[in-house]
Amino acid sequence: MLARPRIELPPAAAADVRSGAVHESVLRAMLRLADTYRMSVSVVRSGHPVNVFGTGRPSDHPVGRAFDVWAVDGRPVVDPATPRSLITAFMRAAAAAGSYNVGGPVRLSGGTRPNQFFSDATHHDHVHIGFAT
Repeated sequence: MLARPRIELPPAAAADVRSGAVHESVLRAMLRLADTYRMSVSVVRSGHPVNVFGTGRPSDHPVGRAFDVWAVDGRPVVDPATPRSLITAFMRAAAAAGSYNVGGPVRLSGGTRPNQFFSDATHHDHVHIGFAT
């Protein structure tokens, strides 16, 4: 996975993967998404708070069950010039890859699980892809 050029990882995220502390579901989803998209990952485990921002709820990141993507196909999620259709298609692909909660700048309808998609002020600039196991 670390050799896939369509998955851009910062040094801390690459170290997380090398450590073996990232859940297999995350790695499988990254590989599956990389079949279609080029992803620029911002965080996997290291550097993310223990709790979801602004809550007392534990985050999936510190236990290796989530990753955040700040750019898709070289287009920053936060950039108004980035087509929303690209971001929404990527979010739906993340759900299809097994994510139980996909957050981003747009709250999508549908999904295979209740509240599978979410949006809030914290996730306006990236796509969060989380896994239950």
